[in-house]
Amino acid sequence: MSNRVVCREASHAGSWYSASGSQLNAQLEGWMSQAQSTIRPARAIIAPRRVFILGPSHHVPLSRCALSTADIYRTPLYDLRIDQKVYADLWKTGLFERISMQTDEDEHSIEMHLPYTAKAMESHKDEFSIVPVLVGALSESKEQEYGKLLSKYLADPTNLFIISSDFCHWGQRFRYTYYDESQGEIYRSIEHLDKMGMSIIEQLDPMSFTNYLKKYRNTICGRHPIGVLLNAVAELRKAGFEMNFSFLNYAQSSQCRNWQDSSVSYAAGALIVH
Repeated sequence: MSNRVVCREASHAGSWYSASGSQLNAQLEGWMSQAQSTIRPARAIIAPRRVFILGPSHHVPLSRCALSTADIYRTPLYDLRIDQKVYADLWKTGLFERISMQTDEDEHSIEMHLPYTAKAMESHKDEFSIVPVLVGALSESKEQEYGKLLSKYLADPTNLFIISSDFCHWGQRFRYTYYDESQGEIYRSIEHLDKMGMSIIEQLDPMSFTNYLKKYRNTICGRHPIGVLLNAVAELRKAGFEMNFSFLNYAQSSQCRNWQDSSVSYAAGALIVH
């Protein structure tokens, strides 16, 4: 049996973000110093031992969730170790498939969170591991199944969950041009649509979020990872856990005013367990 360590390269470094460790470190320090503190500390502050990162699959069709074949995820800052014990436990359920290294390195949804994770955890870099999970185009019942499975990990205060998702991808190049004229200009319609979805997510009701997506077809790329999280939360609330979710920030890549424009929306929020 080979003891060779399998590493996933930081394949989007140098294009989507800086490949220079020192430059990336300086950028992250600048951005994170501007972040506004929440009223209560998120679990990242109390040094989780494991960081679950759920990201949508953009490049291959998946009907289930998938695990990496790597042992290490590289970043320009330092290498992140995958928790093979948790991976083994997840694999034993029979609910997961494996993705090839090519698919893993093609995908950006999880990788884009790795530099932030590495920076936030740098004072504990030898004390934590990551659990990357690529989430496919799940049915409602599959979202419930994975949510129930992952709820025990969410209940553990030594674990942190990161959900990778943009919000509305608007424009003809995304084949999505929903426009509610009553909201004014196009970008205001997009914001209203997104904030409607954000409000529903804050209610922590997976069925309401599913119904919202069915009605408006909003192109939220991480809708299935979000659905898994909401179902995990629903499972824990049934067991008596008190939780609340609040969005902290919202932005659009550009302000669309005509049909030739396009934009991608971004939102950030935090789940607090009381």
